[in-house]
Amino acid sequence: MRRALVSPASAARAACAVVIGLAACMDSRPDARGEPSRRYGLGRSATPDRIAAIDIDVGPDGEGLPAGSGNAVQGATIFAQKCANCHGPKGEGIAPAYPAIVGRDPATENFSFSKDWKPPKTIGNYWPYATTVFDYVRRAMPHATPNSLTNDEVYALTAWLLAANQVIGADATLDAKSLAAVKMPYAERFVPDNRRGGRGLR
Repeated sequence: MRRALVSPASAARAACAVVIGLAACMDSRPDARGEPSRRYGLGRSATPDRIAAIDIDVGPDGEGLPAGSGNAVQGATIFAQKCANCHGPKGEGIAPAYPAIVGRDPATENFSFSKDWKPPKTIGNYWPYATTVFDYVRRAMPHATPNSLTNDEVYALTAWLLAANQVIGADATLDAKSLAAVKMPYAERFVPDNRRGGRGLR
């Protein structure tokens, strides 16, 4: 295997460039004691509004689900417009980059993955909590413009994904209360990670 070689002179120049770059960012104004400030002038203050914009996680029990609602029929339209180009028209995936997210292959029923890991793992046969479908879609989708969907759109997409995977009815409407009540087919096959740090680690 070939290795890239870096001369000592090149390494020194690179290190010097980093130091100069940090020095350029440093706030040169003196502090209260008359000494040069050691602040680098990078980043922004974490204001309540900025924190609220990224504090959007949803727990398995539904904690954090926002107001809003959407149904599977609406979700089908949104999926076709904003999701199908990556996930396929019916959520069947587009190999090799995008795996299937819809499908209940009879071979995977009864959670047979311990015997054969080759069948595709979809929302319907390999997902522990319905609420975290909402969480993931809201934070990470669409792939090119994550966190751009409204809460109503995410509820609608979640409803369509669950309906397409035969978890809820085809005309179901979801909101925070009804989504938290949905039980995934194989939720009991997942073991919660209750490990603790320090001496209690197990």
